[in-house]
Amino acid sequence: MQAFTGIVALLVGIVLIMLGNGMQFTLMGLRGDIEGFSAPELGVITSGYFAGFLVGARYTPVLIGRVGHVRVFGALGGLMSAGLIAFPLMSDPWTWTFLRVLIGFCMSGIYVTAESWLNAQSTNETRGKVLSAYMICQTAGIIGAQWLLTLGDAATATLFIGASILVSISFAPILLSVSPAPAANVSRAMSLKDLFSSSPLGAVGIFFLGAIYATQSGMGAVFGVQTGMTADAISLFVAALFAGAIVFQYPIGWLSDRIDRRKVIFGSAVIGAIFCVLGFFARDSEFALICAAFIAGGMTTPLYALLLAYTNDYLTADEMPGASGGLVFVFGAGAIFGPLVTGWTMEATGPFAFWISLGATFMVIAVYALYRMTQRAHMPVEDTDSYINVVPGATPVAAEAASAWAADNAEADLMQGTVPR
Repeated sequence: MQAFTGIVALLVGIVLIMLGNGMQFTLMGLRGDIEGFSAPELGVITSGYFAGFLVGARYTPVLIGRVGHVRVFGALGGLMSAGLIAFPLMSDPWTWTFLRVLIGFCMSGIYVTAESWLNAQSTNETRGKVLSAYMICQTAGIIGAQWLLTLGDAATATLFIGASILVSISFAPILLSVSPAPAANVSRAMSLKDLFSSSPLGAVGIFFLGAIYATQSGMGAVFGVQTGMTADAISLFVAALFAGAIVFQYPIGWLSDRIDRRKVIFGSAVIGAIFCVLGFFARDSEFALICAAFIAGGMTTPLYALLLAYTNDYLTADEMPGASGGLVFVFGAGAIFGPLVTGWTMEATGPFAFWISLGATFMVIAVYALYRMTQRAHMPVEDTDSYINVVPGATPVAAEAASAWAADNAEADLMQGTVPR
């Protein structure tokens, strides 16, 4: 418990932020249908968030260096809160896209600041526990947000106002209790060429995983609306897409520290694809759809951590920070790409193309992992780093901190002779 003494207020703030942010993701699909937006338009709107997030991850550290954490944190929080309230006042998809870009930029900056504080408040001994707590708080906030959506009507402004209030009050526990403000030092991202050269599977896999994550989080509600689900059922369906991560993260991570990680990547991607097929054929059963969402969605977060850890296995400690930053940007590029393709596919062939898009992307990762097993020898388990407990959508600050912890932890285990063989 001592490891969390200085970060309780920060974690509470993270939960509140994720409650607000998680609500607006699902609200886009619910209110977008009411406004008459098409699946391709909602795909563009979803991609806008990740485009803004990608830009924010790059430029927020620059802003922090100029005016400081507190000012950037307060400014971005105010802009995000205002953006959430603005959605029900507009009915134009291009205006919504602009607002989503703005909110994505703000959320990225908020993450950079919060993750910098978390990193500064933890030590090498506690960083693993702190990152795990951060992951749980983020996921719990997203899941809790889906329950909050059942308390209002997407046709009114109430839920948007509620999301704005949650984001606004989330800064109070953080700004009133966390001090001093740390530096947001983000290493220069490794070039795409060097990243692919070091770990082709890491670079390719993280790109397609970005497409999967963005499709699940942004187009899940669109799928629910277009298949006639009630608002309550849609909330449960979207919650299931994220809830599986809490269940599967540890066992998959435990396994990946004991056998060839490429086999675990392959197996996780195949499981994701299989349950996407189940979702495609479960047209008359909401229970089966939610089960498919739970398993397929539950593979996404572990796969992100697996690919990050696998990439680090082939890097030196000095290369890891830059590679982590590079992977975050590759992930973001995939996240922009995924909803666009899914939206167009759903428009052309129907809402169940949601599952086709997800399943096909999972299979691309699986097939490429299988191919890479024929191109590079298996690295002995004792030479690999520890599994990294980090969520998709983390900024380079958290990815770098997780990579540093994994390298230190693996080195300590090796010295003590505790690495499984």
